[in-house]
Amino acid sequence: MSGPFAPRETVEQVEEGHVLAPKFDANGLIPVVTTDFTSGELLMHGYMNEEALKKTIASGEAHYWSRSRQAIWHKGATSGLVQHIAEMRIDDDQDCVWLRVQVGGNGASCHVGYRSCFYRSLPTGELPDAPVALNYEEDEKVFDPLDVYGDAPNPTKL
Repeated sequence: MSGPFAPRETVEQVEEGHVLAPKFDANGLIPVVTTDFTSGELLMHGYMNEEALKKTIASGEAHYWSRSRQAIWHKGATSGLVQHIAEMRIDDDQDCVWLRVQVGGNGASCHVGYRSCFYRSLPTGELPDAPVALNYEEDEKVFDPLDVYGDAPNPTKL
């Protein structure tokens, strides 16, 4: 790594040092959790590659690596729901990024139309013999994905 990222030399340097030395996985990715700056609500989980991390730092807006499209993805470039970085953190061993963001537009972060990508919950306890039933925690979409994205194929691979 070069430029804004230091080489990872020792555990002490990574965990107690004062320089950014991110650890990307075997696919060149680092996981990112994104929360609303004001409420703390978990909005989404994604990944960044080295270029996306650099673009995020440089621009102050969230850029991710889309594993399904195999491309850099500037969050909100199509929808207008840009995630403006209010605070950016890295965990102790520098292998996970936490973005605290203010979302432009109507505040949604999920391409399905809900505010958060975590719009469903699941029960815990004894496992049923049938598939686990999900409960919707958001009952209204913030926007209609067809109005925003058209009838483009869903970017999520099954």
